[in-house]
Amino acid sequence: MSSIAPPAVAPADAFAHVDTWVFDLDNTLYPPGLDLWRQIDDRMRAYIAGFLNLSLDDAFALQKSYYRTYGTSLRGLMIEHGMDPDAFLAHVHQIDLTSLAPAPALGEALAALPGRKLVYTNGSRRHAAQILDKLGISGHFADVHDIVAAEFHPKPQEPAYRRFLELFEVDAARAAMFEDLARNLEVPAQLGMRTVLVVPPGLAVSPDDRETWEHEGRDGDHIDFVTDDLTAFLGSLAR
Repeated sequence: MSSIAPPAVAPADAFAHVDTWVFDLDNTLYPPGLDLWRQIDDRMRAYIAGFLNLSLDDAFALQKSYYRTYGTSLRGLMIEHGMDPDAFLAHVHQIDLTSLAPAPALGEALAALPGRKLVYTNGSRRHAAQILDKLGISGHFADVHDIVAAEFHPKPQEPAYRRFLELFEVDAARAAMFEDLARNLEVPAQLGMRTVLVVPPGLAVSPDDRETWEHEGRDGDHIDFVTDDLTAFLGSLAR
């Protein structure tokens, strides 16, 4: 197990009460730096440029502005410009998954966790299914909660989490959430969930994967554990 900051209690003890395990998808269940998120980012930029007749630079600036303000660029585009979400999601998730390899060790670690495993993503169910299938871990998850099921209310908005908990009858006090963005763990912590921030190895921040501001809050009190090796971390819980 790789923990960046020493936890107050041993991981196995801290998660002994957990019966529902909630995982973000992109840059959480697979490591960052595989070029997948950059592909999505680039396709968003191109779609916005075409939709609003903007230059790529202006489209990128608008994309990031809406993302920061609304939680997802899509949410901002829907509110500000009436964009059709289905066409947008279908376009941005048409990416090359060649760099994504099967993860049998992660599958074994997931299988050893007691209780339900759920994916909670701001992306689409189809995108999640492709990622999980390529990793070879689909069978370990009871379900996927995507942005469509969330009625396009994204993390980190509190109503989005409450809807998720209600739909799946999750007791927040008996749940753990794994995320690569610290801000997406603030509300889960407030609701009583155990929180784990998954970061790139060595805390490296690649500008190709995320904006620098997206990594803010890593040292916040709402983060219970930080790891740069999800598979090893989960393995330590099983032991």
